[in-house]
Amino acid sequence: MGVDILEEKKYIFSGHETFHCKGFWLKKGYDYVKQGRKFIDESCISLGVGRNMVSSIRFWLKAFNIIDQQNEEITPLGNFIFNENNGVDKYLENETTLWLLHFSLIQTNFSSIYSIIFNEIRKTKPEFNKSNLIAFLNEHNVSFNENTVNKDFSVLTRTYFSKSNDKEDSFSGILSSLELLEEIKHKDSNKYIIHNKKTNSIPVELLLFCILENDKYGLSISHKSLSGDANSIGNIFAMNNDQLDEKLTELSSLYKEINYTSNSGVKELQFKNKNLNSYSILRDYYENQA
Repeated sequence: MGVDILEEKKYIFSGHETFHCKGFWLKKGYDYVKQGRKFIDESCISLGVGRNMVSSIRFWLKAFNIIDQQNEEITPLGNFIFNENNGVDKYLENETTLWLLHFSLIQTNFSSIYSIIFNEIRKTKPEFNKSNLIAFLNEHNVSFNENTVNKDFSVLTRTYFSKSNDKEDSFSGILSSLELLEEIKHKDSNKYIIHNKKTNSIPVELLLFCILENDKYGLSISHKSLSGDANSIGNIFAMNNDQLDEKLTELSSLYKEINYTSNSGVKELQFKNKNLNSYSILRDYYENQA
């Protein structure tokens, strides 16, 4: 377990300046870059935040793939969400967009803890804390600074879990309303568990987008791969086999180009062709919600 993700990926820890991403930061940062501006010492004046927060906004723009990591230019995803003329959800009012950002955060792997937690830790340690994460990294010979990883873990919990009962609180983590992370209180120490209580709020169009964006998939994809491979929709969205089966069946019923079959007990999602455009499918979904 863990070979494909731990052997093929470079790991990045820290960079967020211990700030979790606030709900309005991505739009603010997108607009700033869209204006042709670069992140320099004077950015704190233009963005209206402190210098450390400027670094954090820059980090989260890359982590969520709103700007690319090398040239810091707007990505297709950034324009898809935040473009002033045709962005589908500039102010993050649709929960589907938060699921999309959650997917992007894990797939991009610019902040590796998210990929490790969702692809690996939640399966080996259903109830986990930062000590379990440290042990996992040591077991797999990943080079890291323990203090840095501890800070990453704290930021992750604040990204997905809000101690406030007000989910609209502007200081809550950007993904806390997805309710993916739950705190489990023990006598000696608290732990966390990941489970998806809101599977019904994930449209199959988004799942199809995620599948099409994975260049490792061919025309036939097994249920096992969609459930357990690194960055599979089963892992990213923390779906059990029955939830995934239901979503794939629905997907097959909506698109004539897709079949979900079971031959000799092996369930597969089969594409007649790969001419489907991931962004067009998702844009059609948003337009139908308007």
